[in-house]
Amino acid sequence: MEGRVKLRRGDVLVVVDVQKDFLPGGSLAVPHGDEVVPVLARYIKLFKDKGLPIFATRDWHPPDHSSFEAQGGPWPPHCVQGSEGAEFAPGLGLPEDAVIISKATDPGKEAYSGFQGTDLDERLRKVGARRLFVGGLATDYCVLSTVRDALSLGYEVYLLEDGVRAVDLNPGDGEKAIDEMVRLGAKTVSFEEIS
Repeated sequence: MEGRVKLRRGDVLVVVDVQKDFLPGGSLAVPHGDEVVPVLARYIKLFKDKGLPIFATRDWHPPDHSSFEAQGGPWPPHCVQGSEGAEFAPGLGLPEDAVIISKATDPGKEAYSGFQGTDLDERLRKVGARRLFVGGLATDYCVLSTVRDALSLGYEVYLLEDGVRAVDLNPGDGEKAIDEMVRLGAKTVSFEEIS
């Protein structure tokens, strides 16, 4: 992206699902998922220092969630409500006033997007959000779905390209997801380009 992006009122950081189960050693580890933690910690500090809102989404599954293999879903159990695996990554440094959005809480419904079945849109509008800066895990699932929904709801979206990692179930899924987000109107940006 050309030039620098100056942060201003109406800008919100949205950290997607940076939870222990998605990090190496977790039950549904994203390859290199831990690499986003120090990067997103810098974004969190930047937004905090500028007094801008910080939102964090999390999978918050009941133990019998339909996305789990035992219920016929594609995934091993992960991010079960109240479990250690559902905790945010240590080192993320989320401030106490960060807005936490819990998703996929209905046993019968999968929710990759932070907007699906939550009050995220309502809460963003309440703080006057216009531009969302989105990073987290995983590029090709929850980040993609969250960005897709944000764009369809009329938000301007900046994808934090240095703050996402992909599952890449099929090699190249992450790249394809980024291409799709850009095609839909998201802009990619990295930490050095923001002031």
